[in-house]
Amino acid sequence: MLEISQYALNGAIAFTILGLLAEVLFITGKWNKQSENPWYTMAFTLVALALTLFYLGVRMVNTGHGPFANQHEFSVAFSAGILGALALFVWRYKFHILSVVVLPVVTVMLIYATQLDTELKPLVPALQNSVLLTFHVGFAVFSYGAACVSFGAAVLYLITPYVRSKYFPSAELCDEVGYRAAALAFPLLTIMIILGSVWANVAWGRYWGWDPKETAAFVTWLFYGAFLHARVVRNWRGTKSAWLLIIGFIAVLFAYFGNHFFGGLHSYA
Repeated sequence: MLEISQYALNGAIAFTILGLLAEVLFITGKWNKQSENPWYTMAFTLVALALTLFYLGVRMVNTGHGPFANQHEFSVAFSAGILGALALFVWRYKFHILSVVVLPVVTVMLIYATQLDTELKPLVPALQNSVLLTFHVGFAVFSYGAACVSFGAAVLYLITPYVRSKYFPSAELCDEVGYRAAALAFPLLTIMIILGSVWANVAWGRYWGWDPKETAAFVTWLFYGAFLHARVVRNWRGTKSAWLLIIGFIAVLFAYFGNHFFGGLHSYA
């Protein structure tokens, strides 16, 4: 089953690329002349999501814990979170073109995951409380996925005026989706940090220690909170809003990869 799951991970990469190519070919008019986005452009993404979940499920069955033992597992989980958030917002807003920006991020993340150590290993002592940690990582994955969608919408907002295609969305839709995705990411980040603090107290005997990853996650949370404040109270929209969302996702990536540069208690992930 483990060998089959490895094929599933490779298949997820292939279907992610197919989903991206299908969307690009559609918006450039190279594939067909349909006025609406064909069903199979999103079907490829859903298959990629199913394959990543299958891969993670097989590892969970064989290890008895969630996808958080190492960087490889969390990278695949991160990718699944992005794919899930993408599917949600495409379904809710019929915003298929998000795939053009979001799927390249997933592709890079999955390829990166395949370059890491995939060996099944026992948990380090700090990770023994697997139920609590599974929820902590789960909220992290979903919040990062929503942040990636807000990033995609922001990028589309900035480039839409320069692209001549009837398939590109209105700037208003890009702005709205970016805001809605950030509004989803913020409470998920909040729960992630709370659960992480509780877990830290169980694992290390303190709720907060300004570990580099803790600090980066807190700064990211503050940033999205500031964005929502500026949006709701000061009515920041348009270009300023888009750039804030792009910077916010850069903060997410730093929170994810920063421990490789600064070490700390999260160095295993």
